[in-house]
Amino acid sequence: MGRTIVVAGVVSFYMTLGVRELPPPYASISTPRWSAAGVSGAAGHIARVLRTLGDDVRLCSVVGRDLFGAVIRDELGGLGLYGPGVVESERSSAGVVLAGPGGRRMGFPCLEPVNGVRYPPATFEAQARKADLLVLTNAKFVRELVPRAAGLGVPIAVDAHLISDLGDPYNRPWLEAATIVFCSHERLPCRPDDWAFGLLRRYPRCAVVGVGLGAEGALVAMRDGRRIRVDAVTPRTVINTAGAGDAMFATFLHYMCDDGDPVRAARYAVTHAGWKIGDRAPVTVSLTREELSALVAAHGPYVAVDGDSPVTES
Repeated sequence: MGRTIVVAGVVSFYMTLGVRELPPPYASISTPRWSAAGVSGAAGHIARVLRTLGDDVRLCSVVGRDLFGAVIRDELGGLGLYGPGVVESERSSAGVVLAGPGGRRMGFPCLEPVNGVRYPPATFEAQARKADLLVLTNAKFVRELVPRAAGLGVPIAVDAHLISDLGDPYNRPWLEAATIVFCSHERLPCRPDDWAFGLLRRYPRCAVVGVGLGAEGALVAMRDGRRIRVDAVTPRTVINTAGAGDAMFATFLHYMCDDGDPVRAARYAVTHAGWKIGDRAPVTVSLTREELSALVAAHGPYVAVDGDSPVTES
């Protein structure tokens, strides 16, 4: 078993529909090209990837006492992820993904059932005891836990997803506490490398910033000034890009915890994400370490590393 990693955030039941175009035109009835269902949500997907790669994962989430909750608990149990960190609420989170041609997707998460839940701080602290890494997603019920986590002396990682402001008031607690920050390039107001090094300058606790670049791969910026650029690879046909960012983030964390090599971690992360998006429901499939190593050997992406000027705070 690998490192002990706590993952806090939402686990949801998702239905994915393959549609002919995005956005789909209005029709009273429209038959999808295909459908798939499974347990997802950022925390659920991240935990699944880490667990499959061999880490000891302690999941802190909220699952309802409803039909969706029964399905979620059953699947988490089968994955070895259902434990004392999963607390009950009245209803579960659920969502729908529309997957169009070329892998484009539209997500419709319904987080209202869990957004107002107060996650028990004592339960979180018990799960965090002797952990090697805390993965705190930016779910609303996790926000209250961030200050407590910051005082535990354990490295913290967060994926800020579609962030566009270095001073974003909602995400600021996570950015101030995290040692590793990932996000998407989709809404950035500047070049990804300018954003990444700007974040490093603004938040002195942060040491690594990763930016998912979609079809262009990924960028990782380090506090020592290194800029790591990884080209995208798609070992299979691209069907559904939902969850690609979570897969990249989780895989990067696994390998960083393994040997601290960000170049290797980024290479494996991009390869894993590129493989997963060849599935109708990417969140339900993950590779083991052995399988991923073989895939990297066969399809590993080009990696460029440059820069040697340490980041200084402004």
